[in-house]
Amino acid sequence: MTKYKLALLGFGNVGQAFAQLLLDKQEELKTRYNIEYSVSGIFTNRHGSAIDPDGLDIEAAVALGKAHANLNALSTIDSVKDSMDFIRGVKAEILFENSPVNYETGQPALDHIKLALEEGMHAITANKGPVVHGYHELTQLANSRNRKFYFESAVMDGAPIFSLFRSALPGARLLSFTGILNSTTNLILTRMEDDETFEQALSYTQSAGLAETDPSGDIDGWDASVKVAALATVLMDIPIKPVDVERQGIRGITSDDIRAAKAAGERWKLVCTCRREGSGLKTRVAPERVPIKSPLYNVMGSSSVVSFEMDVLSNLTIVENDPGPETTAYGLLADFINAVR
Repeated sequence: MTKYKLALLGFGNVGQAFAQLLLDKQEELKTRYNIEYSVSGIFTNRHGSAIDPDGLDIEAAVALGKAHANLNALSTIDSVKDSMDFIRGVKAEILFENSPVNYETGQPALDHIKLALEEGMHAITANKGPVVHGYHELTQLANSRNRKFYFESAVMDGAPIFSLFRSALPGARLLSFTGILNSTTNLILTRMEDDETFEQALSYTQSAGLAETDPSGDIDGWDASVKVAALATVLMDIPIKPVDVERQGIRGITSDDIRAAKAAGERWKLVCTCRREGSGLKTRVAPERVPIKSPLYNVMGSSSVVSFEMDVLSNLTIVENDPGPETTAYGLLADFINAVR
């Protein structure tokens, strides 16, 4: 039986859901995978941090997190000054990096993961930024240290996309993909079909915690673009940045547009596309009217979908229904198991 020391950088909804999942799966990890663990440290920007080399009380940490309370009381050592100091001081074997995404640079998550690998840790993240802005560098660094850099939850939460191509589809060459990759915009467009205005639907997604106070990352297509860039960079081995993706958001979609599509038996979706063209890629994120025969047509609410075309498989479609922090947390858990076994 191998026991691993874990460090959690970021302890918002996803971090707390992951901690709870670790508790729920503790016995299964032990009996099925011969894995034991302790959480040596948790770091947050707003609610303090805690390090205990002998293992933190995870239930207490989750309770403090849900109460938005300070974690410092759980620590058995002096508080660390910043996230990089935390990574150096926590002495863990696996870092789970869950800081907010930076579309433009991938920082500070990029530096967090780089330092963790240099310190001899496996690095696991739900953050898309480091995948887009540092995939090859971080993968090479991980290989040089005999460690893993995994990021299953970066696109479509816990749905097995990256691991599918890494493990289950050897020899398959991805030619193109099409999908709905942003839950917030899909929910807005779904609610507009029920006669809500754009503003009403957006307000609902904000109240439900799916959209930020500044929703531009979702409704202007940036989140979808960074996911397209991540899939293209990893699965097609052609590095691109979000700014390279032709991008149009959904701000211009009106109630009249929704009704006109409905009358024609179609639906508006924020569609992500990527296909090989010569030695490069043609990528696009834009609202489109999709017909009833499309695999995107019946993907409603906060659900997501992606369809892959490969040289050996003409169409492989993955649908994720109504994801939440728990499904993102599962992607982190899957990466943990795959990294150490």
